[in-house]
Amino acid sequence: MTADLKLGLNLGYWPASPPPQLELVRAADDCGYDSLWTAEAWGSDAVSPLAWYGAHTKRIKLATGLIQLSARTPACTAMTVATLDHLSGGRVILGLGVSGPQVVEGWYGVPFPKPLARTREYVDIVRRALAREDPVTADGPHYPLPYPGGTGLGKPLKMILHPLRAQVPIYLGAEGPRNVALAAEIADGWVPVFYHADRGPKTYADALAAARPGFEIACPVTVSITDDVAAGLELVKWMVAFYIGGMGAKTANFHFDLIGRLGYAQEAAEVQRLFLAGDRAAAAAAVPDDLADGIALVGPLARIRERLALWRDSPVTTLLVGGIRDPAQLRVLADLL
Repeated sequence: MTADLKLGLNLGYWPASPPPQLELVRAADDCGYDSLWTAEAWGSDAVSPLAWYGAHTKRIKLATGLIQLSARTPACTAMTVATLDHLSGGRVILGLGVSGPQVVEGWYGVPFPKPLARTREYVDIVRRALAREDPVTADGPHYPLPYPGGTGLGKPLKMILHPLRAQVPIYLGAEGPRNVALAAEIADGWVPVFYHADRGPKTYADALAAARPGFEIACPVTVSITDDVAAGLELVKWMVAFYIGGMGAKTANFHFDLIGRLGYAQEAAEVQRLFLAGDRAAAAAAVPDDLADGIALVGPLARIRERLALWRDSPVTTLLVGGIRDPAQLRVLADLL
């Protein structure tokens, strides 16, 4: 159970129209939101917008949600985090994720296998680079330092920049049980893709059993303040259908697998079938209302206040609010908490 549920603003990818986003960011900073999150896939990167947002804010934490491991070497990520942490006065949260094979191999041109082992090595190198205690060496098979080949002139190095903080919080984005368990073991927090307010605690109990005290769970939640609950849920269902049917291959879709573990395996199979057949409207309609309602906050304020009780009773520590475009609504949510 979460004693003090925090709010984060989840902006996702860089928008087509930045000025309204900046108004949202400033409002979140002013009314007490704990963190601000940006994303990357195969378009905008997650870090550049945070530098821009950080220049226009004073206190809100700047979080990558998520940096893709395959986009940067661990040393590059450590340098990027250390630089942004200096620029922002120590406000950075590093969110990391392995992405999926379609992006990793199709966009970055590197192999996807062994994602857990790669993550473990990656986090270890980033942490040691930021700690700046010794020149960094690594003998793992995925990120060996110095590189065992090439000219043979590589040497262990220590970051020239002295990081503002030797320890920057690292959160892992994870869906599968083993990946979530890895986050609980080696990270400071976890960013789920979907967390069902009713079914999430039981679904993830075993994977999170080893989490240390103070472990954070920052959960994306689509919010729609509306008197038309059905219309609000429809927007959520379109998003879920896209993840089930379009974000991954038919034979390797981590989002599809997760929806099954939440108890909607048959429904997910039908959504995927319809989506891949090209009938996206029918795919969205096939997403169960209970699934959409469980991962979102939809309805008039009285209903949202009631639904917030479920999140307070869960292990989630931060709700990453997405879908809101009106700064006044951000303030209303802050007042509810």
